[in-house]
Amino acid sequence: MSAAATRKLINRYYTAFNAQDTGTMLDCLGAGFVHDVSQGERRRGKKKFAEFLAHMHACYHEQLSDIVVMTSADGSRAAAEFKLKGKYLATDEGLPPAAGQTYKLTVGAFFEVKDGKISRVSTHYSLPDWTRQVIG
Repeated sequence: MSAAATRKLINRYYTAFNAQDTGTMLDCLGAGFVHDVSQGERRRGKKKFAEFLAHMHACYHEQLSDIVVMTSADGSRAAAEFKLKGKYLATDEGLPPAAGQTYKLTVGAFFEVKDGKISRVSTHYSLPDWTRQVIG
């Protein structure tokens, strides 16, 4: 896959994220997909990722902006940095109570791409910064 095609795939994935279009997000993922987050457990497979997205949509409303996607020359790896603006809608287990608080974060993500699909995404953000914002 070319670097340009990988950038197009990652941008499609994030456009679907902003639209809360789980179907399109899942369509961007390949067989054996792996999701790593800096503040949580590894998820394997589209089913687990779909469950995660449903949970996230219930607890948070988030929008991404200023997305910059960088790729390796062969398109097999990519990185993205973006701004995230969110609203905490419902209390997430183990986190502070939700009361409609808003927050802003800078987020980084790393991707592996195989056979034209995302095979792994690792997302990194500062949970202490998020916590400070929602506690006030």
